[in-house]
Amino acid sequence: MSDAGIKKIRIAVVGLGKMGLSHFALVNAHPDTETLACDATGFLVDVLRKNLPETKIYTKYEELLQKEALDAVVIATPSRMHAPMVRAALDRGIHVFCEKPFCLDWREAEELAGIAEERGLVNQVGYHYRYVGAFRRMKEILDAGALGRVTHVLAEAYGPVILRPKRQSWRSQKAEGGGCLYDYAAHPLNLLNWVFGAPGQVAGSVLNPVFSAEIDDEVFSTLRFTDGPTALLSVNWSDDSHRKMTTKISMIGTNGRINVDRQECQLYLREPVAALKGARKGWNVQYTTELTEDPWFYLRGEEYSAQIADFIEAVRDGKPHAAENSFRSAAMTDQTIDMIIRDAAGEAMSGPATPLKATAQRRGWFGRAKA
Repeated sequence: MSDAGIKKIRIAVVGLGKMGLSHFALVNAHPDTETLACDATGFLVDVLRKNLPETKIYTKYEELLQKEALDAVVIATPSRMHAPMVRAALDRGIHVFCEKPFCLDWREAEELAGIAEERGLVNQVGYHYRYVGAFRRMKEILDAGALGRVTHVLAEAYGPVILRPKRQSWRSQKAEGGGCLYDYAAHPLNLLNWVFGAPGQVAGSVLNPVFSAEIDDEVFSTLRFTDGPTALLSVNWSDDSHRKMTTKISMIGTNGRINVDRQECQLYLREPVAALKGARKGWNVQYTTELTEDPWFYLRGEEYSAQIADFIEAVRDGKPHAAENSFRSAAMTDQTIDMIIRDAAGEAMSGPATPLKATAQRRGWFGRAKA
């Protein structure tokens, strides 16, 4: 927790849409920060200036970087803009938290990860499910080998995002990083990368529109992990049987099975495992509330609060990276997404993905909000 003598960390939140406003509230509430903002939308800027007159707010990202001595930035703009904005910050020695997905070209993601690591800059991407207590327990179970050899994996995400034809926005354009694969499927994919690494092969991928004209509203794919299991991916953001996004991972192994979502971790063991303390034979059910330590810093959801607190404290304490979700790990998810896109297009996808042309175009850097 903050000491009175610690210098305030100057952080700018760039892009004030849904996630950007959430991040702004979290950063602004942290006791160790001085918060700035950047967004190109006049209405949002006017509202913030009226209600937070002490906060410096810019409408141009280049001007923000040129005029302010920043320690860190939080980037929550449309996905196409992530790579050039991250690069501009790293070039100035600024620590970066970026919303997911990291980059639309995984090669650029790898390059930016290398730059951040070489310069010792804190780098983090907003895959918040790694901070959910039930999913953290899932990783502990797998690391302990409690399921034995995992033979069956199902990764799912459903929610009510696109339920009718909608007007054009950046989310409805594939080149901008829109679509169910980038926005929804990235979360269960990142969890699979977290526990199994990168897939060696992707097959049977389908990217279907339901109500959209140019993007996918549902995603299906089969991922085969080298020296690991085969996982089925099923994602649909045109499903209003769910009140909000629901992400779930189910696994079956030679010693049991596990079902995990945001709320709970259900573990069945044929035989107890010494390396996994507190788990008995048969069913073991634990809820996220009991699997999550009470955070000292909390504003909106323990996972969102924890990831921002980790980033701020890594910057404050001079750590090389935050606890979870480095650029390097996010680049693995970007590459997995790329493999699914090319497999759905009919390309043979055996072995590591081969480079594509960059899809992130460098058209003007400014803080347009990630809605």
